[in-house]
Amino acid sequence: MKRAKAMAQTRCLALVTEAFGGRGGIAQYNRDFLEALSGLFTRIDVVARHPGDPALTPAGVFQTAPRGKLGYALRALFAAARRPPDVVFCGHLHLAPLAAALARLLSATLILQAHGIEAWPRPKPFERAAVERADLVLSVSRFTRSAILGWARIAPERILVLPDTVADAFGPADASALRSALGLEGKKVLLTVGRLDRRERYKGHDRVIDAIPELVDRGFDVVYLIAGEGDDRARLEERAQEKGIAPRVRFLGALPVSNLALVYRLADRFVMPSTGEGFGIAYLESSASGVPALALDRAGARDALADGALGTLVEERDLATAIARLLDAGKRNPEALAERTRARFGRDVFRAQLRAQLARLSEPA
Repeated sequence: MKRAKAMAQTRCLALVTEAFGGRGGIAQYNRDFLEALSGLFTRIDVVARHPGDPALTPAGVFQTAPRGKLGYALRALFAAARRPPDVVFCGHLHLAPLAAALARLLSATLILQAHGIEAWPRPKPFERAAVERADLVLSVSRFTRSAILGWARIAPERILVLPDTVADAFGPADASALRSALGLEGKKVLLTVGRLDRRERYKGHDRVIDAIPELVDRGFDVVYLIAGEGDDRARLEERAQEKGIAPRVRFLGALPVSNLALVYRLADRFVMPSTGEGFGIAYLESSASGVPALALDRAGARDALADGALGTLVEERDLATAIARLLDAGKRNPEALAERTRARFGRDVFRAQLRAQLARLSEPA
C-alpha cells in the first residue's frame, strides 16, 4: 500500500452525496470536513448530487452537481482529467467504487468516509473492494469502525475515528421570551431534530410519541416539538391523534440554523431514541446549546454522548421512566455542559484530529 505526503498535496477531488447547500447530518459533516481540508489544499473540486450554495462555500472549494448517475460519473471523470488530484476523498460508501477507480487511474491517495447504516452490513463486492484499497478510511464512530472491520480485509490502523463536530452557532442562552411567544410557559418541552423520512423511522419519533401518555399520567404537562421535514410526517401526525395527544405534538418543519439554535435552547430535554445513528450530530447541537440529550444505549449515540458523560443513555424499555426522571431533575448548569461538549467536539479539536490523521498517510507503510 502506497503512502502519500498528504500535508504537501495541492489538489483534492471530493465525491459526495451533498455538502454545501445540503441538509442533514452527512451534508453537515461533509461541509465541516471540506472546510477543514480547505486549509491544507490549494483547490478542492466537489462533485455532489445536490446543488451547492456559493455563499456557504469556502475559498478554494468549487462544487458542481450534475444530474443523474451517469452525469455524476462523467462529471467526476471530467474534473479528474482537467485537474488531476493528489487526493480523492469519497464521502459515502455507495460512491466508493467510482472514487477507487479514479484514485487508481491517477495514482492518487484514496480517503473514504463511513457514516452509519450504509456501512454496517456487508456491502456489495465492488464497494468492499474499494474500502480494502483505500489508503485511509475515516469513521464517525467506534461502532461503525467495528462494523467495517467485521467485513473488510483491511489493517485496523487504516481505519480511524473522526467524529462529528458542532457549529459555533449553537450555545446556551435565555429562551424565556421564545417560550412565552410559543405558549410554552410552565410546560415541559421535549425536542427531537431529524428528518421525517419513512426510510429513517429508526430515529425514534414514534417511541417518544408513545411515551407521552405515560408522562402525562405521571403529572407532566408535556409538549413535544419535532423539527424536520419529510414524507413520514402525516403518519406521525396520525399516530399522535390515535394516542390522544395531538395538541401536545408540534411539527416545526425544517428550520435554518439560526432558528434551530433558538429552538434547542427552549427545550428541557433533547430526546432522540434512535436505533440507527452512525453518530448523531443533533446530540452535539443540543449539548452545545446547554440542553442535555437522551439516547438509546447503542450504535454511534454512545460516542456522541461520550458514553454518558455528556448525556443519558438508556434501554428502550426504560424510555418513559428515564424521561420522567430527567424532567424532574431539570437543566443544571447549561454553560458547563456546553463547555464540556466543545472541549471534546469543537471545531478546533476537529481540525487538529483531521490534521493528525492525514499526517499518518506520510508514515512508512
